Amino acid sequence: MEIKTYPFMRALRTVDNKSDPCGGRYIYVHDLPPRFNEDMLKECKSLSLWTNMCKFTTNAGLGPPLENLEGVFSNTGWYATNQFAVDVIFNNRMKQYECLTNDSSLAAAIFVPFYAGFDIARYLWGHNTSTRDAASLALVDWLVNRPEWSIMGGKDHFLVAGRITWDFRRLTDQDSDWGNKLLFLPAAKTCLCLWWNRVLGMRMIMGFRNSSEASFCFAGAPRPGNVKSIRGQIINQCKNSKVGKLLECDFGESKCHSPSSIMQMFQSSLFCLQPQGDSYTRRSAFDSMLAGCIPVFFHPGSAYTQYTWHLPKNYSQYSVFIPEDDIRRNISIEQRLSQIPAEKVKEMREAVINLIPRLIYADPRSKLETFKDAFDVAVGAIIDKVTKLRKDIIEGRKDDSFIEELSWKYALLDEGQVVGPHEWDPFFSKPKKTASRILTVHR
Repeated sequence: MEIKTYPFMRALRTVDNKSDPCGGRYIYVHDLPPRFNEDMLKECKSLSLWTNMCKFTTNAGLGPPLENLEGVFSNTGWYATNQFAVDVIFNNRMKQYECLTNDSSLAAAIFVPFYAGFDIARYLWGHNTSTRDAASLALVDWLVNRPEWSIMGGKDHFLVAGRITWDFRRLTDQDSDWGNKLLFLPAAKTCLCLWWNRVLGMRMIMGFRNSSEASFCFAGAPRPGNVKSIRGQIINQCKNSKVGKLLECDFGESKCHSPSSIMQMFQSSLFCLQPQGDSYTRRSAFDSMLAGCIPVFFHPGSAYTQYTWHLPKNYSQYSVFIPEDDIRRNISIEQRLSQIPAEKVKEMREAVINLIPRLIYADPRSKLETFKDAFDVAVGAIIDKVTKLRKDIIEGRKDDSFIEELSWKYALLDEGQVVGPHEWDPFFSKPKKTASRILTVHR
């Protein structure tokens, strides 16, 4: 009987090589032309319409050091990291990865260091679709002509971008439509794509204060033009509660641009309210957890269906979930939170603190010795995903049933489970014309 061989067999064999500490963990990095990454940094002033990104691309992408005049942070290791800088941070962390290889046949996965987030950020406003699509089309053309791509049709490739997915999911070729069409390009659909709304850069984790000044808090602005937003109700409840704290972020409110002010409030609160932002997730969710504050979510898409690599599947371990409709019915947040036993609150807060290393990016210039950061978690998960895919191919298992509109369900499945009805279906029901914009973090 003839045994079928596959071009990725050599990479799979390294998994069983116990004498090789990098066995099954090698990463090959494409040497892209600089126009896809480094050249963008040379034009850092034009990467954002409103923000000069030059200072935020310093320190390997972590940005300028934070001052600690109010004693909120530890004295070293804290940076004013821009939420869209993950392209640079991840690439610089990859350069320090201990199992890089120049031999792609050994690679467990292949990294594409394209600064996709920076690319589209330059052209989101005031540019036609041809300009917005140019780099993505050129990248795909470059990749599909590489021998590494042909091995698995790009299914072992991955890239990272620091913007939400609808920036890359333009539905039409009309100039009035938003973003580019990177994720709708046939070749890009085969890649593993990771998306982050927020990046946190640090070297040292701070000490945590005794959170007793306020039971719950909210930092943010109302959304008066959005009839579905519950922010107005949340703000009113904070104002009317003796144990609530509010940092209003209307235009001109400088405290919301001060990391010290925000973190001070988070540190002195047991619970931090995290309704939807411009997307399901808002950066405040991760800022609050970094301060040891228990997040309160109102939509499962804000954390539970997206960050399954970095957060526990059992969301009640580290967070509180209050459905948005409960807030619309004027259910008291204060009363709901007060019903949680003190011992349970203590356990949840400890769980949040223990999660912090998995949610931050360590300084790319330092070497981690005792814990895994967000980079390590993501790379490990990608390798596991590609390895499983290769084994499925060898064993003849094939599943072409992926449905984009149901993508949030796949990450919640255990081994052997199939997609079916879910209690969160009502949260993700959308008109067909917008269904393709459902946020997918891990494809």
